[in-house]
Amino acid sequence: MRIKIFRYLSVVDAFEVTPEYRVLAERLGLTEWNPVVWIGRLFRMDNDVGEHWFDNWDLRQARSQLAARHGHEPDELLIIDPDRFCDGVDGPCHPSDIRGRFWKDVLISLELEQQLIFDEARRLSIDHKSNCDRRTWLTA
Repeated sequence: MRIKIFRYLSVVDAFEVTPEYRVLAERLGLTEWNPVVWIGRLFRMDNDVGEHWFDNWDLRQARSQLAARHGHEPDELLIIDPDRFCDGVDGPCHPSDIRGRFWKDVLISLELEQQLIFDEARRLSIDHKSNCDRRTWLTA
């Protein structure tokens, strides 16, 4: 079974996590700063840069009143900043508007297999247990 991750809010040109995915991510312990940090890491060359893919506080602030007027929680807005998807190392190969439209289309259509989500939660649980065991051993 596949689960939709994002819902696009056209009136504010932003995303929010779907309620279905949010509940699942919270129950499985996949929520860090937000429930899609682990997905961002995979999108951003599988490193911690990806945990910051929605650190767009200035864009969120600029749209907060509009979001609130339309019944959306401004702090929950996930806004694509196309320049966060360009590191300048070997490119950019595309202009910002194309990058932004591409990532908007990707996130609108993104669905993940529940088994992948479960496997990620299991992996994090094992890593967490291993880190706890290591801390216990070091303090004994």
